[in-house]
Amino acid sequence: MLMLRQVQISSFELFQSPKQLGCCSSRSVSLPKTRSYRNRSGLRAMTGSVDRSGNGLEKLYLGMDFGTSGARFTVIDDQGVIRAEGKREYPPFMREESMDWVSSWKATLFSLLEDIPITLRSLVSSISLDGTSATTLILNSESGEVLCQPFLYNQSCPDALPEVKSIAPANHTVCSGSSTLCKLVSWWNLKLPNRESAVLLHQADWLLWLLHGRLGVSDYNNALKVGYDPESESYPSWLISQPYSQLLPVVQAPGTSIGNLKDSIRRQFGFPDDCIVCTGTTDSIAAFLAARATEPGKAVTSLGSTLAIKLLSTKRVDDARYGVYSHRLDDKWLVGGASNTGGAILRQLFSDEQLERLSREINPTVASPLDYYPLKSSGERFPIADPNLAPRLLPRPNSDVEYLHGILESIARIEGKGYKLLKEMGATEAEEVLTAGGGAKNDKWIKIRERVLGLPVSKAVHTEASYGASLLALKGAKQK
Repeated sequence: MLMLRQVQISSFELFQSPKQLGCCSSRSVSLPKTRSYRNRSGLRAMTGSVDRSGNGLEKLYLGMDFGTSGARFTVIDDQGVIRAEGKREYPPFMREESMDWVSSWKATLFSLLEDIPITLRSLVSSISLDGTSATTLILNSESGEVLCQPFLYNQSCPDALPEVKSIAPANHTVCSGSSTLCKLVSWWNLKLPNRESAVLLHQADWLLWLLHGRLGVSDYNNALKVGYDPESESYPSWLISQPYSQLLPVVQAPGTSIGNLKDSIRRQFGFPDDCIVCTGTTDSIAAFLAARATEPGKAVTSLGSTLAIKLLSTKRVDDARYGVYSHRLDDKWLVGGASNTGGAILRQLFSDEQLERLSREINPTVASPLDYYPLKSSGERFPIADPNLAPRLLPRPNSDVEYLHGILESIARIEGKGYKLLKEMGATEAEEVLTAGGGAKNDKWIKIRERVLGLPVSKAVHTEASYGASLLALKGAKQK
C-alpha cells in the first residue's frame, strides 16, 4: 500500500564530492509555500507554489530503496525537505515454484514511479537508487536478457570459495561465500553456452539500467564485493587476469550522472526532458547517508534484528575474519561490522508490550552487574570471530526488569567492543553515535549505551535508505 507524507527539516548538509573537497555546506532555508491535495488513494502529499512546467526555480530529486522485502521512494528538494514518500511490498510473482525476483523488482520500480504525485514528477531533476549488497544478476550483454535467477544478497556459493581464496589476497572482502565474486565464479564454472558474452550487474545497477538504458555501469560501493578497489579506482590485476573479468561492469562514483532518463519512461510518467539518472549505492550505505553523519568520527549504529555499526574514517580498514570492510565515501572511508546480537534475541525473550513496559522501570544511570552475550544461536563474527561462540543468557534474575536491563547493557558492551576493535584496526576513533533501526525508539537503551560507550548517542533524524538515495540524486544533479 502506498503511503505519502511530508516532513520539514531546518537545514541540509550535502556530503563532499571528491572533485570539491572541503566544500561541505550547511545552511538554513526558508521553506516554500505549500498546498495540500489528495491523490487517488486518499493520501496526502505537499506541493509548492511553483511553475509546473519544470522550468521554474524549484527542482526535486528522487531516491528509491530496494530492500529485502519491499521498496520505498523519497522525493526531496534542494534543502533536503521531503516532499513525498511511499513504499511498496514486492508482488509475489512466481516462476517454476520459486519467487520471480526479476519480474517483482521491475514491477515494483514502475509502481513506485506511478505512486509519485503527478504534480511532482515534472519537477524531478535526477534519480538514483540503492539495492541490497551482493545481490547479483548475470545478463546477456547485447539483449539485456537475464540469464539465470538472481543470486540474492544472503545466498552463499561455497563451491567457488576455494578458487576465490586462491587468487585474492588473504582476508580480502571477496573471501566470503556470499561475496559477489563467489557468485560470479560459481556461475562461470557452470560453463554455459555464450558465457563470454554476458555482463554482471548488481541489483541497483540493473534497476537503474531499466531507467537509463546503458548496460554495464555500476558504482564503487556495489562493486566492492566483486573485487573492485575503490582506492585505486580500478579492478586489481589478480582479478583482471581471470577469464571472467570481461563480465565486470564499468565502475563510477555513487551519485554520478549516467545519462538521461529513457524517453519512453519520461513520456509515460511525465518526467522533464532533462531528468538524469545517477549511479546508486548499497542499501546500508544509503541508510548511513540518510543519517547525515559527514565528519570523521561520526558513527551510526543500526539496532535491528542484528547490531551493525558503521564509522566514518580517514583510514581504510578491511579484515574478512571479522566481516569488517570499508566502503569509500568520496575522500573518506565507511568502516563497518555486524554482530549477531540485537533485536532478534530481544523479541525471542520479550513481547513488544513487555519491552516497552519494562524499559520504563530501568534506571539507565546504574550499571547492571549481569554479564550476558545475547545470541539466538551459536556463532559470532564481530567483534569476536568465533563460529562456535555459545549464547550466554543465564543466570536469569527473578526480576524481569533486571533481566532486560542486563541484556540491553550487555548488547551495549558488545557495541562498545566493536568500536574499540575498529579503532585498534586503525580506523578513526568514534566521537558520536547516531542510532537507526527499531532500537532507536528505546530512550532508556540510548542512555545506557551513552554511559557504556562514553560517547554522545542520539537517534538519527532520517533513517530511511531512500532518503540517502535521494541525496545521491541531488549530488549528481549538482555535479552535472
